[in-house]
Amino acid sequence: MADDIRQMYKTIMDDHFPPRMEVSFVDDQHRQTLYYEKVDWVIGDIRKGLRYGENPGQEAALYRLVNGNLVLGETETIAPGRHLVSDIELLQSGKHPGKTNLTDADNALNILRYMTDKPAVIIVKHNNPCGAAISSSLAGAYHKAYMADRVAAFGGCIAVNRSLDKETAQAVADQYAEVIVAPEFETGVVEILSRRKNLRVIKIQNIEQLQEFAAQRVIEFKSLIDGGLITQWSFVPEARSNSDFKPAECEYKGKTYKILRTPTEQEYEDIRFGWLLESGVTSNSVIYVKNGVSVGIGTGEQDRVGVAEIARDKAYRKLADRYCFETHGIPYNNLTDPEQKAAVDERVANEKGGLIGATMISDAFFPFRDGVDVGLREGVIAVAHPGGSLNDYQSIEACNEAGATMVFTGQRSFRH
Repeated sequence: MADDIRQMYKTIMDDHFPPRMEVSFVDDQHRQTLYYEKVDWVIGDIRKGLRYGENPGQEAALYRLVNGNLVLGETETIAPGRHLVSDIELLQSGKHPGKTNLTDADNALNILRYMTDKPAVIIVKHNNPCGAAISSSLAGAYHKAYMADRVAAFGGCIAVNRSLDKETAQAVADQYAEVIVAPEFETGVVEILSRRKNLRVIKIQNIEQLQEFAAQRVIEFKSLIDGGLITQWSFVPEARSNSDFKPAECEYKGKTYKILRTPTEQEYEDIRFGWLLESGVTSNSVIYVKNGVSVGIGTGEQDRVGVAEIARDKAYRKLADRYCFETHGIPYNNLTDPEQKAAVDERVANEKGGLIGATMISDAFFPFRDGVDVGLREGVIAVAHPGGSLNDYQSIEACNEAGATMVFTGQRSFRH
């Protein structure tokens, strides 16, 4: 049985998808057609497409848009020829990419396109960020993103928005990752990365023009079990500067409730960073960030209080693992010495999982104050969420009682 399972992950599918695809939108006046061509790569003198879909046995294909443009209302899709993930250059592959590798890279770039001012690193695992950071250097951003969740980063997809330098490449090569995506690679970097034979090294030059994609939309397709399709515009966060975030205010039973303290510049920076990171997190989600680094990321839950608690608990666990690894060189789960473990636990407890001074971000409004209270009890000092709940006054009062600030984004950020 074990041999059968191992073989399952070695299977390379010869897919049966055609070389071209056309999608037409038709009304009584005219037809708009998008033209796609299948993407493949030459690997070891063999032309190959996607390795497989989400699982072995699921055939898959990657198509790039080559012609046509879709105009619906006053919005246009991204024009043909402006490719990112659909036009990658494989510098090293070992195993060629599968669907999950590319969707992870795509979501990392989906987040990175809003973070162009500073060196930024996003590490994605199963289409959710597990570590994210901005910093003054790429190596610093990578270290912070990696240590934010060292355990989940194992086998993840790393995407950076600057040319990969030797210092960062060495740090990447010291870990196990599936994919590294960068706009360029400095001389000698690919040789450093070649220590990891199955690391997919992907060059996407258009990352340097990521800001041009910041407000651009595409048409997303969701296939239903009966072959039906749901189409929608892709999501674009509207709040991307300080003035876009409104200090929390609402009325309830004739009384006006206002947040007493507006954010500081550092808090605004974390609010922006967290809200843009949130755009790539599966809903229902709550995340915590601090000083440009993710602290705890809660994803895909059914209730907002529960996901706030999960993100909090992850913050505690990940910080304990980080301190244990930095001090003793082993994962926290492998630490057996009672005194050493107690020392780590005490340090993490005193720092409340690194949440003291953090910012709490929610992709939808808090229906009651109990969700906000989860973060405030841990020392959160800023909260950002769409607003619009009948009970927003409760969350405003909770923040005022704790001396925290709160802003509304005015836009929900669900992602399913």
